[in-house]
This record gives sequence, structure tokens and C-alpha cells, in this order.
Amino acid sequence: MPQNTALTGPAGLDGRQDTPIGAGRPTDTRVDPYLGTVVHVVGTRQARPNLPSTGCPFCPGGLEAPEPYDVRWFKNRWPAMHPDRCEVVLYTSVHDATFWSLGVAGARRVIDLWTERFSSLGSRDDVDYVLIFENRGPEVGATIAHPHGQIYAYDHVPERQSRLLATGWRPELDADERYVAEHGGWLATVPVASTFPVALTIAPKVQVPDITALGDAARDELATMLVDVLERLDHYYGTPLPYMMWLNQRPTDGGDWPSSWFNIEIVSPWRREGTARFIAAAEVACNEYFNPVIPEMVAERLRELG
Repeated sequence: MPQNTALTGPAGLDGRQDTPIGAGRPTDTRVDPYLGTVVHVVGTRQARPNLPSTGCPFCPGGLEAPEPYDVRWFKNRWPAMHPDRCEVVLYTSVHDATFWSLGVAGARRVIDLWTERFSSLGSRDDVDYVLIFENRGPEVGATIAHPHGQIYAYDHVPERQSRLLATGWRPELDADERYVAEHGGWLATVPVASTFPVALTIAPKVQVPDITALGDAARDELATMLVDVLERLDHYYGTPLPYMMWLNQRPTDGGDWPSSWFNIEIVSPWRREGTARFIAAAEVACNEYFNPVIPEMVAERLRELG
């Protein structure tokens, strides 16, 4: 099976690096020759359905879940990269569940599946970074309501993750007014300068590089934390909150990465109920952002919801 080429080779002035995606369909990876921005042009995803035409494909008996299950993963039929680099993770067979309604036991099953897929994908020679993430709600692009997340296996370390590693990111153990909650060895805080109105960071107070380094007790505590904060977020505006969540972890390119500190980011574009904060011209043009929501007020509200 053809593999994507790394992004380190020469790209020419137009920044194009065409790579095979199987069955003769190209994925066109381009790099801006002046800014270095990586763009994956995936025209095939224009043909993906916005909503299932009949039933939910993630419910038992559906297209992607023919048998009963607790948690499940499968290859994405509409991949953003090479088909064997994009996976879907189903959190539960219950269609109208939320992550927090799974309870600690259900959340722990998801964490265990994340760990298994991170180990499997990260062990490949052609995978340098495994991104586990979730888009929840149509406001952030989720086309199916059934609780699920995704995994992308990159053949390079993405630029944002590279910057976090290079600067030695670590959690704020004394966040003071931006403190939200802690469970066991885990801390939840609101970041000091998020570009999103609502933002939360979850991290262990003692450094671990990735999810595979967590023992049973730490995984249970993480499950407890996720159930807690995601329920608080759903009560923040009194209605289910659209959010994006992703795991920042050690790259799997064989490097040492001594600064890697596992953490989870959760962000929402809502500045008030049903109202998104749009990223506008001055922000896109200058890569400098204007957030109308005060981080300390977000933390205070989330603490109250505990």
C-alpha cells in the first residue's frame, strides 16, 4: 500500500507535494512557501454525506456497527488523509448519550480504546504523531450526533504540537483564579490566553509523556475528571455545548521528547448560548486574537457548576 511522503522534502514555489491515497485518488498536501502553513487539499471529502440517509450508521445494526458493542473503532470511509491513517472511535452504542453520561466506567472504556489505538498506530514506522480528537455538535462540523471521536495518524509532527514541545509546555499548578477542579493527580484549568471563548486544559500534575504511561488508577482518575468537566460544560449555558477536544501527546517518531507532558484541551466557539465567536479578518490576517470572554470568569462559572 502506498504511503504518504514526509513534509520535509522540497515542494517547489507552489508548495505542492502530491502523494498517493490509494485507488489512484491523490491527496494534495501543500505548504505555503512563505508562511510554512501545511494544507491538505482533499477534494474527495466533498462527496461525503452530511447526514445519514437512513438510520444512524453508528448504532448497533448500522453500517459501521453491525454487532452490539460497548466501544468500537473502524477506518474512516471518508478519510482526510490516506485511508489507513484516519479512524473513528465510537464511545457507546447509546445514540443520545453524552461523554459524561457514560459515567466513569464508560469513560474508562473509551480511554482504554484510545490507548490501544495510540499504541497500534504509533508503532508504525510511517507514523510520527497520533492525534486523538472529538468534534461535538454540528456547530463545529460533526455530521452525526452519535457520541464518537476520531484519530489521525500523521507522517510528521504537526506545527502546533511541535511548538508546544519546543517551548516545554507544562500545566499551571498555581492557576489561582483560573483553577477549575482536580481529581486525584489530575488538574483542570482555564488557559490564560485561549483564542476560544470557553477553553479548558486537563493535565496530570506529575509529568507523563502520553496516555500509554498511565496506570489503572491514573486512568480511572482521568475518566472521573472527563465526566466531571464535560458535564459542567454542558451546564455552562444550560444546553449541550458544542466543543472540540484533543489529546496532546508524545510524538511517535522515535525521538526522546523529554519535554512531552500529556494533556487534553477542550474548547468551544460559543461566546454565549447559541452564539459563536467568529474569527474575523484582523485575527486571520495577523494571527492575533480578540477574545470577548474573560478566562477568569469562565473558570469561576465552571467552579460554581461543580
